[in-house]
Amino acid sequence: MPVVMGARPERSFSDPIGLLMDCHRRIEHFLSVLTQVSKDARGGPLTDPQRSALDNALRYFREAAPKHTADEEETLFPFLRGIGRPEFESLLGKIDSLETDHSRAEKAHGEMDRLGQAWLADGLLSQEESAHLAALGAELTELYRGHIALEEGEVFPVAAGLLDTGRREALGAEMEARRGLRRSR
Repeated sequence: MPVVMGARPERSFSDPIGLLMDCHRRIEHFLSVLTQVSKDARGGPLTDPQRSALDNALRYFREAAPKHTADEEETLFPFLRGIGRPEFESLLGKIDSLETDHSRAEKAHGEMDRLGQAWLADGLLSQEESAHLAALGAELTELYRGHIALEEGEVFPVAAGLLDTGRREALGAEMEARRGLRRSR
């Protein structure tokens, strides 16, 4: 993501919930890039900036976004499921819904990547492929709108309230290790 002067700095692994929200901003950014390139070029020849933007966005969803999903499904959600308090039963149902969203998004991103890679390789998409790429962008935009709102509005605040310093550090360490990084603290 480009650096914006005066913008709030990204959070670190010592703030795993904040880091997940930073990932959401990148997801929104790169999805916007994909849909804008698709809308502007309509499957036709790509300019150099469009080609670069498309390649970067596809790579983000192919390489980085799965780590975000794993952060939630392998680290945060198991923590929340392990709390075992009756007042969190409705939250657990929402987590199940979020995991279903992840599966839907993964499938749509796979198809979007296939089409985007073909566009980069061949220089053109058919009208049908271009329309399908645009439809995938619209589908993902709608899916992420609700998904991110649920996570940031309901799931993350509960999680943040339950994380003591030790558990917050443990979650951050898992996320950091998933990326092959050493502990920065």
